[in-house]
Amino acid sequence: MGKTTTAINVGTALAATGMRVLLLDLDPQGNASTGLGISRHDRERSTYDLLISDISLTEAAVSTRVPRLDIVPATVDLSGAEIELIEFEARTHRLDRAVQRSDDRWDVILIDCPPSLGLLTINAMVAAHALLVPLQCEFFALEGLSQLLTTVERIRTRFNPGLSILGVVLTMYDRRNRLTDQVSDDVRAVLGNVVFETVIPRNVRLSEAPSHGVPALIYDHRCPGSEAYIALAREVIARLPQPTEAA
Repeated sequence: MGKTTTAINVGTALAATGMRVLLLDLDPQGNASTGLGISRHDRERSTYDLLISDISLTEAAVSTRVPRLDIVPATVDLSGAEIELIEFEARTHRLDRAVQRSDDRWDVILIDCPPSLGLLTINAMVAAHALLVPLQCEFFALEGLSQLLTTVERIRTRFNPGLSILGVVLTMYDRRNRLTDQVSDDVRAVLGNVVFETVIPRNVRLSEAPSHGVPALIYDHRCPGSEAYIALAREVIARLPQPTEAA
């Protein structure tokens, strides 16, 4: 449990505040799409088409059961996109171009990335303004985080100098496990205020919700996991750039 659960539930919480939110499912497994109740036959257009066929976000987006939360779903075609992208000259900027061409329909665009670093993830980092990094409280957490920070610096240098880290959120947090506290202490010692105060606990309701095609915030909004994501969304909003008013 980590990135997809976070993307779905933070997106839901942001939408509940009145924001218009778009989630781009860039993981070939399509878990974010499934977790938001988008059936396979309702995925006529997908993030694959955004990358390969130059369609617009508006053409690809579908509504979800969550008011003000739309999604561009993923299909199995996305698993072959990295090979096809090699043929394009601006292969690292395909998603960025699609985002730049979009209208102002959405206030926030979230991207659920694949679990590995490749052209899909690079496209997401090039298109993004900031990264929200879920970090599981496990032994190799700091090693994986170190690799991510190195990758972010390379993306800044070569493609997207404006890319920043919005924050790191600790997930799968279990206060009964001494390792959890050790990982939390180590990450906070290294990154300080970059780490969100909110932690996401191990919670069975978070695991159950995707099988019902709804976010945990709708499946059981009173469970500890949902309450944690609501608190995390408040922190995210506080860190988002505030719109400037026209003079």
